[in-house]
Amino acid sequence: MYKRQVLRPPSFGKKLVSFDAQNSKKINGVLDVLKFGDKIAVLGTNTWAAMKGKKALICKWTSNTKLESTKDHNKELLKILNGNKFKVNREDGNIEKAFLNSDKNIERTYESPFLPHNCMEPMNFYANVTSDKVHLVGPIQTPAWTASKISKLLDRKPEEIHLEMTRMGGGFGRRLYGDFAEEAAQISNLANKPVKVVFSREDDMAAGIYRPAIKYRIKASIKDGKITGYHLKEAAINGNMYGLIPNFFPAGCIPNYKVSTANYQSKITTGAWRAPYTNFLAFAEQSFFNELASELGKDHPSLLIELLQNVKGTKDERIQYSAERMEKTINLVVEKSNWGKSSEGIYQGFSAYYSHNTHVAEVADVEMVNGLPVVKKVTVAVDCGIVVNPLGAKNQVEGGVIDGIGHAMYGDFSFEEGTPQSVNFDTYRLIRMNETPQVSTYFVESDLSPTGLGEPGLPPAGGAVANAIKAATGKQLYKQPFVEELGFVESKILG
Repeated sequence: MYKRQVLRPPSFGKKLVSFDAQNSKKINGVLDVLKFGDKIAVLGTNTWAAMKGKKALICKWTSNTKLESTKDHNKELLKILNGNKFKVNREDGNIEKAFLNSDKNIERTYESPFLPHNCMEPMNFYANVTSDKVHLVGPIQTPAWTASKISKLLDRKPEEIHLEMTRMGGGFGRRLYGDFAEEAAQISNLANKPVKVVFSREDDMAAGIYRPAIKYRIKASIKDGKITGYHLKEAAINGNMYGLIPNFFPAGCIPNYKVSTANYQSKITTGAWRAPYTNFLAFAEQSFFNELASELGKDHPSLLIELLQNVKGTKDERIQYSAERMEKTINLVVEKSNWGKSSEGIYQGFSAYYSHNTHVAEVADVEMVNGLPVVKKVTVAVDCGIVVNPLGAKNQVEGGVIDGIGHAMYGDFSFEEGTPQSVNFDTYRLIRMNETPQVSTYFVESDLSPTGLGEPGLPPAGGAVANAIKAATGKQLYKQPFVEELGFVESKILG
């Protein structure tokens, strides 16, 4: 079996003109160098030889268009938000009339960067293409879809594709797409040999499927101490929120309600990243409601419970969440977190969100240490129906919370001239073990069918931490990662 490394275009938008593999072929262990599309595969007897062979390639690349950058993306997304070319995903009442007749309107803009997946195990796959069958083995989240794509790619009958799944060292959406499996199949087909794809960490980060950069603008109207209007605008790279999200909270709670979306098309590959879209939207929404609560002289959980009363008993079949279940979840986290009664020096932030069929509420406890906010504890309440595996459920929630905090605090990924500016962990900051807070998880007792847990614990985490930091420092956060807005560049923030 050959090990192989693939040299891909160094920047999104570039095409291969020519390459020289003479130096690569001189390396001990390098067996062959093959071109397919705009990629070059280096085959070797071992992974190290293939990696060395890839570095020795001399290539010429070209681009017919201006290469994209984060700076340009920011300009384009803000231009979209300031424009009027939006698709209306849901509209209740008359939002313009609500803004016109209000006592006060509040508008905020929230911004997030691209993010790579950074699974602990970089992408890899095995393929052996013969005249009889295509034998594939590896970690994949979409085996049937991937097998069907490879069937078309190689012009083989579906019954000739045999795909075996292995355990995976992290998926989080990255292993949905199967591009690495397709590469393995293509190269094996060209080489007439079994091959094993092995991505380096740099391959994984520089040629990945990223969480898209997104900006949200939320505007609300207040009249006689009530929220009368709410307009959410989304400007995103490549795609927009999936169809159910406009029917999540606060849909049905506010009489004049509108969700609008638009996107900017980019050559940078984007896709699902743990809790797609809701991973950032929950922060924006719950930070905004935290400000609205302050404006109205109410506490955050009480405001949400008050709004939920407006949707109880609704006949609107579009509504996705349960007001009753969300209220119970909020009440449970308020009780278990000692909300509003914390010890001196502890600042709390609240967030609640429904996604992936599950209701979650979280309270973050932050303490100021040497002038820096430190997240000490997160209390989580979850209604996921019947808890089938208590230990597994607890681990899912805690992992999601820590993942959500880490990426909200530190996750930053930019492009210049179409090239990612971070390709390894020396420049891409992840949460560290000594920075993880205590997470206490409580489940609402239920006899309803079980729902999701791998994703819904993550979205509320960023909002809970941001709102706790606001309580501790007086600074409301509008951009991720938080360290940039806070002006801190090193790791002592989470202690």
